[in-house]
Amino acid sequence: MANSVSGDSVVDRVVRVIEAFPEGVTELQLSELAGRAALPLASAHRLVRQLAGHGLLELGSGGSVRLGLRLWELVNRNSPTLALRQAALPFMDDIQQVLNQNVNLAVLDGREALFVERLSRRGSVANRAKIAGRMPVHVSSAGLALMANQPAAVQAEYLRGFKDPAGKLRAEDVRALLHETAAHGYAQLAGVVDPDTWGIAVPVRNARNRTVAALGVVVPLREMRLQALVPALQTAARGIGRQLNDSPATISPRPAQFHSME
Repeated sequence: MANSVSGDSVVDRVVRVIEAFPEGVTELQLSELAGRAALPLASAHRLVRQLAGHGLLELGSGGSVRLGLRLWELVNRNSPTLALRQAALPFMDDIQQVLNQNVNLAVLDGREALFVERLSRRGSVANRAKIAGRMPVHVSSAGLALMANQPAAVQAEYLRGFKDPAGKLRAEDVRALLHETAAHGYAQLAGVVDPDTWGIAVPVRNARNRTVAALGVVVPLREMRLQALVPALQTAARGIGRQLNDSPATISPRPAQFHSME
């Protein structure tokens, strides 16, 4: 793939253009898009026109650029999480019917929990977990449930590079949280992301007993009902695991990212 004068490849530039759209923003002016992608305006314009020709972007009036429906189609049609979401949704719906609160599904990606599905209802407590949103492992019950059930080498690599931007936790603290989570079979964090909420999550294992996801709930902090919540989540997680075939090996942590993420 040909490189630019600056040395980055066409693929690098295409990825920067697509990543330039902030969360919740589907339309940018071409000049802003070029700036966010760190590209000369002429280069951004050329790439945008090429991507629009394939339906990955759309050109609007007045120089605006939107994410294209083709991009959404390809991602959803071929997503490695598609089978997982399809298997999980009936069980997530059952839990939500009982709790009337947030239910989420996450996979591990580097140092973060990536949320691939969420069910919420009007009147449920605040939930910072959004579909396609991320949270650091150490501030998410789903993240802890995922990391606590990874191979020792993955955990060791994670802990070696651990840094808490808030400066509240050390690697030793997180190691203790992971040990506690593994011992109990579930993760819980009260008032960490939001002072009024409590997150509980359990691992979802496939036929090889490999943790491929975490199923969690976010409930009001006053509802400290572990004896009721955890068995319900674990039963649902086992049900999801039975529905999965052996393909979720594609949903795997990416240890190489550990070195590049702060």
